[in-house]
Amino acid sequence: MSKVELKDLFASMQNQMSAQLSTNRNHIEHTGSKGDALENAWIEWLRKYLPNRYSIDKAIVIDYEGSISHQIDVVIYDNWFTPFIFTQNGFHYIPAEGVYAVFEVKPDISAFSEGKHNIAYAGEKIESVRLLKREAANFINGGRKFDPRPLTKIIGGILTSTKSGERNNNKTLIKHFKEQTKLKSLDIGCIADYGSFYIDYEPKNEIDIVGQDAYLKHYHERKYLDSYFSSPENSFVTFFMQLTRHLQQSIGTIPAINLNKYLESIGEKVDEHI
Repeated sequence: MSKVELKDLFASMQNQMSAQLSTNRNHIEHTGSKGDALENAWIEWLRKYLPNRYSIDKAIVIDYEGSISHQIDVVIYDNWFTPFIFTQNGFHYIPAEGVYAVFEVKPDISAFSEGKHNIAYAGEKIESVRLLKREAANFINGGRKFDPRPLTKIIGGILTSTKSGERNNNKTLIKHFKEQTKLKSLDIGCIADYGSFYIDYEPKNEIDIVGQDAYLKHYHERKYLDSYFSSPENSFVTFFMQLTRHLQQSIGTIPAINLNKYLESIGEKVDEHI
């Protein structure tokens, strides 16, 4: 039986993305252009490898009251079961119910943005999405009607090219991980030339009660437990595998969106008793 060397395939995946980020970092001088190029590189890489059920864009997330998040560099969202994505002047407004994960993109994880360490800056962006209101509706599966399911977690993280300062020392990063509490807490991230990471929290259980209050309670009770870093040569592969595990085994499918909560803003409604 013929075999392919998985190690070589993983190395190819790693090298392709590393080369693209390195080119952007070394040959684009304008700060804004460099930022856009890095964001686009991460978006295109995720689009290439994630299943088609996941859409990836730069976007603002919106809820049924019209509240909005900060501008988010990378949003992984559903466009199969989420019936509307607003697009205005080429920019996307995504209903909060459709969001799986959000990421901040920076060149250097150890640098500062607007006076904040980039991990803290990412935490504020993540919090702005998790604060938005979501309300699930009944749904059909296999021809059977089910009651609304509990709200799913929204994965939050940071994607960077490098880590400045002392190498092989995670103490400062871990300090900042611990400071991002409650809705600001990060789940995963990737530092291209340093390694990917994931963070464990207590409680480990999934949200099992329907409603926004149970969802918020889960995050407010979250306590940092530990964090784990991959080797630099496997940063993209391990990040991708951890992200996929979150999407498929922690979240699965997003809750059905309650369309009438959005239509209330224009005084309309759809029939809920079909």
